[in-house]
Amino acid sequence: MADLIIRAATEADLPEVGSVTVEAYSADGFVGAHDDYARVLADAAARHRDAEVLVATDDTDAVLGTVTVVLPGTPYAEISQPGELEFRMLAVSSAARGRGVGEALVRAVIDRARSAGIGRVVLSSSEKMLAAHRLYERLGFTRLPERDWMPLPGVTLKAYAYGMPL
Repeated sequence: MADLIIRAATEADLPEVGSVTVEAYSADGFVGAHDDYARVLADAAARHRDAEVLVATDDTDAVLGTVTVVLPGTPYAEISQPGELEFRMLAVSSAARGRGVGEALVRAVIDRARSAGIGRVVLSSSEKMLAAHRLYERLGFTRLPERDWMPLPGVTLKAYAYGMPL
């Protein structure tokens, strides 16, 4: 991970952010190219306007992964409540998997919460995203089953939280 840089996305990054996000979700079979959600994932410019988009890059400045960081009550918030930071759309390009990119992005979100004095990080994840669940649990996230929800019939999202001392 020595060559990995986590930083805020720039406007110039946004096409690549959208592309990496769609590619990652498609590679794992979570969206099809013409799904409505694939269009949402591709629209990094909208996320950039309404949330904080982080990218993981290497020494060539290629976008290897991305995550969207949101506050409660903002357009991309799904399950966060006051005093919580939420993240969504964690994605790592297929070519960069196994390099610690996803973990570095999640740790950056935790660091942002800690720096802002926010004591809890939350997320929701498709019940099918088992590799992501293993990452979250390894990093100390615990399940919040009372916040599980269904955005569409037959699509269940599992909620997780990471609490930290301030």
